[in-house]
Amino acid sequence: MTTLEIKKKDLELIVQIVAIVVLVGLLMFSLGKNSGGTTGAVIGTVSASEIIPTGIPNVYGQELSISYDGVSPNNKQLADQTISVLSNIDKSETLKGANLQRYIDILYNMEGGMSCEFCCGAKSIIFEDGSSACGCAHSYAMRGLAKYLIKFHGSEVTDQQILEEVGKWKVLFFPGIHEGKAEVLKSQGIELNYINLASNKYRGIEEGQASGGMVGGC
Repeated sequence: MTTLEIKKKDLELIVQIVAIVVLVGLLMFSLGKNSGGTTGAVIGTVSASEIIPTGIPNVYGQELSISYDGVSPNNKQLADQTISVLSNIDKSETLKGANLQRYIDILYNMEGGMSCEFCCGAKSIIFEDGSSACGCAHSYAMRGLAKYLIKFHGSEVTDQQILEEVGKWKVLFFPGIHEGKAEVLKSQGIELNYINLASNKYRGIEEGQASGGMVGGC
């Protein structure tokens, strides 16, 4: 093979490599354009710090000696103890009259209610008459918190604030799946707040795109 032939083959190889690089670049650019904020597109990352509440809750945290930080997958014993504090309120407190109706409105009617959907398929953690609809520890805790706030701080907090507060604990109980749900909500331009995350308002929106375990026994 002559020197001229060798140079010609080297030139052809260089041209082929350049063509491949250009094609790969065009393909990556095309994929990037098509991965925008439409349903079914690649979902961006939502940091846990954006949705996981931390510290001592206002109004009732010091009274009950509990902290959001007490519910963590890193300390099962403390998580169970914290959940137990709220659960025992549900078992010991009974609401009547206007307080009971407010309780029903918050947990059953507002935004479709509050469920423990990742433990059971009940519509809400209470029935339409206010009686318990789910027997898992998480549901006891969420009902207990709602009862406590209504009975002892009812004039200080609104129904929306109570639902939001219950939602914070639900996010703590199921952190992984709520991070995934937050990503789905964010990708669809839906505001990230605890009512949108935890109530039945967007229940099931994360199906097929989010999963995760729970903190505390069911």
